Amino acid sequence: MRNLLKRRVFFRFPKSDEDSRVVINMRSYLLIACRLLCLLLTLPLRLAEALGLRAAYKRLFPRLVYNITFSYNDKMHRMKKELFRNVCGFANSDGSLRLLEIGCGSGANFQFYPYGCTLLCSDPNPHFETYLKRSMDANKHLTYEAFLVASAEDMKELDDESVDVVVCTLVLCSVRDVKQVLKEVRRVLKNGGAFYFMEHVVSKASTWTFFFQHTVEPLWFYIGDGCELTRATWKDLESAGFSQLHLKHFEAPVTSLIRPHIMGYSIK
Repeated sequence: MRNLLKRRVFFRFPKSDEDSRVVINMRSYLLIACRLLCLLLTLPLRLAEALGLRAAYKRLFPRLVYNITFSYNDKMHRMKKELFRNVCGFANSDGSLRLLEIGCGSGANFQFYPYGCTLLCSDPNPHFETYLKRSMDANKHLTYEAFLVASAEDMKELDDESVDVVVCTLVLCSVRDVKQVLKEVRRVLKNGGAFYFMEHVVSKASTWTFFFQHTVEPLWFYIGDGCELTRATWKDLESAGFSQLHLKHFEAPVTSLIRPHIMGYSIK
């Protein structure tokens, strides 16, 4: 019995560097094993993708996002109000403000945008448009210019330095190339324009959240239409070449896997 008690104490409170390495190694092996199990669970999804059945999920995904949006916005209302509180400050001298939202989805952010701003929306999934129109109808204080079916990495429809503000929330987790997206953001922004962001990110390596993020990510990737749980997006923002970066880490009141968040804005 004493030996069992000693073992429990050993694993909870390693007393030396060697003991710590043992615990870390065991945790690493467990993570790898659990991740492999999740990879196995994705095999039917990979097969469905190979057979072209994933297109059906592309049509269903906007409906899922639209329904989830209400719950997320309720929980994040205060944080979003704080994020967008100074958007008006980037309006032109005549009061006009042209805003581009990348990965607009179903229009979850529309209610937070200032009265009278002109809104451009882009998303690579054309099936969001039905739900986008519902949000447009509910937010008559905005002027809607266009809905562009385009990836965030290549927005060739937009001219250089053509928008005052760019917004993207819960998008950089699922784009193919974060650096290229930020390069495009800088291209379309006017000098002195702002890029607003709110993203879930990877947790600290010492936490169980970090462990489970890495474990379930292969399965989450398919369920979340390309969403990745383990991105350190703040590093890409720091190296993107903006003249200013205002960034805040916080714990969001949502499910633990996506609780670590960042938000803020960059100025070109």
